[in-house]
Parts: sequence; structure tokens; C-alpha cells
Amino acid sequence: MVAADVVDLNFNYPSLPEQGDALREALRQLAMAGDIDSHLRYQPHAGRLAERDIIARHLTCQHFAPDAENVLIVNGAQHGLAVTVMGLLRPGDVVAVDALTYSGFKVLAALYHLELAAIPCRPEGPDLQALQTLCQQRRVRAVYTMPTLHNPLGWVLNTGQRQALADLARQHDLLIIEDAAYARLVSRPPPPVVSYAPERTVYVTGFSKNIATGLRVGVVISPPRYRPEIERAIRATTWNTPTLISSLICAWIEDGTVARFETQKRQDARQRQQVAREVLCGLPVVSHPDSYFVWLPLGEESRADRLANALMERRISVSTAEPFCVSATIPQALRIALGSVPFDSLRPALLSVRDAVEYEQYR
Repeated sequence: MVAADVVDLNFNYPSLPEQGDALREALRQLAMAGDIDSHLRYQPHAGRLAERDIIARHLTCQHFAPDAENVLIVNGAQHGLAVTVMGLLRPGDVVAVDALTYSGFKVLAALYHLELAAIPCRPEGPDLQALQTLCQQRRVRAVYTMPTLHNPLGWVLNTGQRQALADLARQHDLLIIEDAAYARLVSRPPPPVVSYAPERTVYVTGFSKNIATGLRVGVVISPPRYRPEIERAIRATTWNTPTLISSLICAWIEDGTVARFETQKRQDARQRQQVAREVLCGLPVVSHPDSYFVWLPLGEESRADRLANALMERRISVSTAEPFCVSATIPQALRIALGSVPFDSLRPALLSVRDAVEYEQYR
């Protein structure tokens, strides 16, 4: 989080103007429901089966129809990643990750003493030949992947890449951890990687980016053989996700609120991307039309930390590549989050970023 007087282009917590009123109404309906007393009691570690069934149907798409028994409700996607790591990996395990990857997974890996092995990033996705070579040289236990709206690079892997990743995982007996935190923002995504290798893929998603970050409800979809260990990790960390919030989310799924918000968020993300492309035109921006962030590589003589400090002096917060970087050499680049600032404030903030970048390049 950043100070109230800072324009936040660092973190993404997109929200819509109507969401506050929707939450008030949902809480009122929840208070009037007949089973309100049940929220005062412990619940199954994986969540109530009726809610898991609602979520399973919500996530069903082409080539992917999860069984409610394999759906585990958690306290947000970050918690989903944590219980997956806790339950299925051990200290010292080697996990292949993109050379630029989600910073939250890096934190988990450090806490649980995992060894992250960097896979080079190409414009279209990870270098799978490099992953193949790594698996031939090392005992790799798992691969962590964001195939649909990669954070921070924004790529969406095509079906051929997804199949190739699944084939490689089978060949080398890898656990696949598929992070789909941003996937619901893509209008027509390919089938998830879990549909290509369901027996070895743990699929993790949530309702933060497509609905609201404060509603800490996430989902883990696990192969049956992994489910008991992940449930044990849920028990050890939170016992169960509070049903006050999971029941609210499920009610929104059933009455169409989630679908409506997702449609509006996709439109909002595309509009913000358009503003970013207009303002940053001519700079080497890397992004996806449905993404709430852009990646901005800098010139050879530029220093991202110096640029970020200069922007902070203007009360604008951005991220450098360092939190995302796994390889030894940190690229000089910025990740610019588009989802947190009011829409009317986005263009002037990005103009300030452009001015600072151009000044840094020609100083």
C-alpha cells in the first residue's frame, strides 16, 4: 500500500464505482438469510460443498469442468499458492519459474526455502527448450506458470505452448502450479493448462482482480491425490475460509453479479490500456490489451531505481523489475499498474512517467 497522497502505479486493486452499493445490498441479503447462524461455526477445511459446486460451475469452460470435490476454497489466491507450496513442496525443492515472475511467489519460495530456477522469457512466453534442458540437468520438482495474463509481462500462451508445457511436465514428472489470478480478465482465453494435464496441475485463482481485492476468497483446484495435503495446509493456516465472504461471492455468482463485474472490469482494463498505449506511444511497451499493467523496458544507460525515486518525488509510485526478477541480472524496466488510480488521473500520471523516462534517457 502507498500513502494517500501518492498516485499508485505500483499495486493493482481495481474497483468499480457501483461495487460499494452492491456490497451493502449483498450484506443486507446475507443478514436476512435463514442460515446466518451457520457462519458462527467452524466449517470444512475445503469449504462447504454447495459453495464449491457453485464455484466449480462458474469456472467451467471449454475442455475444463472441475469436480466440486476437487475445489478447495481459500483466503485469496495468495493463500492458495501458500497452501499448495506448504502441502506439496519441501525445503530445497527446485521450482522452475519464468525469469520475470510474480513477486508474491518469490516471497513464498524464500519463506519455504525453495530453489527457484529461472527460465528465460521470450516475447511470446517462456523458453520451453530451456526448461527441457534444465529438467535434463537438474531434478526439478515443479514448474510455476502464469499462462493467462502473465504478471508482469502480460502474455497469454497459445494452445500449442500449453500442450508443450503439459507434455514436458509429464516427461519429467513435474508438478504444475498454474496461477490464474488475472485469467478471468481475458475475453476469450485458451483452455487452462490444467485441462491439458489435470493429473499433475494445481490450478489457483481468486476473485481479487476480477471482483475486489478486499474480498479474500480464492480457489485451489487440485488433483485428488494432492487434495489431502492441501487441506492439511488450509487447516494449519486458517482452518477454513470465513463463510460470510464465500457465501457472498457464491450469491453474486448465482445472481449474475460476478459475470457483470467481470465484463465491466475487462472493458475498464481495455480502456486503461488504450490510454497507456496513447501516452507511451513510441516507447517499447510490453502489454496485453486486457491487462491492468504494462511492462516498460528502459534504455541501456537508464537506471530503473533512479527513475522510480524521481517519480516518487513527484508522488507517483511505480515498481522496478527487481521484485519480479529471478535471474542474476536485473533488467532495467518498470512495471506500471493501471488499475488502482481513478480513470481521470491515469493520463496525467502516465504523462509524468513518460516525461521522467525521457529525461532519464537523455540526461
